Amino acid sequence: MQRLADPGQDDDSLMAAVARGEAMALRWLLERHGAAGFRLAWRLTGDAGEAEDLVQEAFARLWRQAARWQAGQAGVGAWLHRTVTNLAIDRSRRKRPQTMADLPDSIDPAPLADATLAGADLATRIQGCVAALPDRQRAAIVLTYWEGLTGPMAAQALEISPKAFESLLIRARMALKAVLVQAGIDPRDLPGDVS
Repeated sequence: MQRLADPGQDDDSLMAAVARGEAMALRWLLERHGAAGFRLAWRLTGDAGEAEDLVQEAFARLWRQAARWQAGQAGVGAWLHRTVTNLAIDRSRRKRPQTMADLPDSIDPAPLADATLAGADLATRIQGCVAALPDRQRAAIVLTYWEGLTGPMAAQALEISPKAFESLLIRARMALKAVLVQAGIDPRDLPGDVS
């Protein structure tokens, strides 16, 4: 898809245009926020096709709900984080839950061809461990450590209080450490200060 020239309007102005039925305004919002929405959806689901579906559903909802948009709120980015997170949680609840038995028992002793493959393998295994967490714990880890949201922003995305989010994040980190150890991964291999 060809990139559009940014209209220079803020999200609230574009949402007013979307409410008037201007499809181009929605395309500008998609171009501005779609990649971040996809990144979040992919990290929550681990599946590119499903991530695309979640972002498409989120923007379809944005189109349908444009007339109810309230200017001056958190913005389309925050709305998108909350909507994609909720859609991912809803979809995962409808699927068969992944059990600990589905995770590898130990590290594959076969050496990899090079460091790039080793890094990709570790990232895939870590993604599998994150996917094994309960929905809200997985969302807390992804929003905070991979998407870089602050605690209050992540709490808003999950529609809980900042204090409740802090407690959820502590439980999520402890659960992730346990899953990583079970999978034979050193928690210190995680990016940032997740461990």
